[in-house]
Amino acid sequence: MTKTLNYYNQCAEAYNETTLNIEFDSKREMLLKYLQPNAHILDLGCGSGRDSKGFLQNGYKVTAVDGSKELCKIASKNIGQDVICQLFNELDAVNEFDGVWACASLLHLPTNELKQTLKRVEKALKKDGYFYASFKYGDFEGERDGRYFNDFTEVSFSTLLKEFPNLELQEVEVTTDVIPGRENVSWLNVIMKKID
Repeated sequence: MTKTLNYYNQCAEAYNETTLNIEFDSKREMLLKYLQPNAHILDLGCGSGRDSKGFLQNGYKVTAVDGSKELCKIASKNIGQDVICQLFNELDAVNEFDGVWACASLLHLPTNELKQTLKRVEKALKKDGYFYASFKYGDFEGERDGRYFNDFTEVSFSTLLKEFPNLELQEVEVTTDVIPGRENVSWLNVIMKKID
């Protein structure tokens, strides 16, 4: 994880420029259609703050978190509120959030750490809360382009989720990368509901 965080700390400005103004309303709608107005959303691994900004502009309450100190500084400016600098394994909220948004963030965790984080997210969600996550599509796990990646398919993610009976899969969508020049990259988008 250290190498991945170093990557984001060193490339924070470039990452911000690449991601901040991408049109992402339709992806956010995947989660928002399940939530009430003014719901409280945890943006877990908020990066540049693009999605936190979108949620705030639509009247939602947002808690934004990222593990990269440099991205936290940039995202705080972008969204106009403090971003909490925290690693996934430091999440300790209980029954606090109506929704959790983990866009292209949990994909940096090795499987054992991902399972621990899913337990923490489950605890942080209120009953009947919803949880969005996205992963690069495939079956690769390991280092790629200076970062750790854990890719999933519909089958491998469903298998992983069997260990979390309280997280019920609601929706799965495979989409194409929205960043220009990455049209050949596919993503697995999943929505889960905390049922107990």
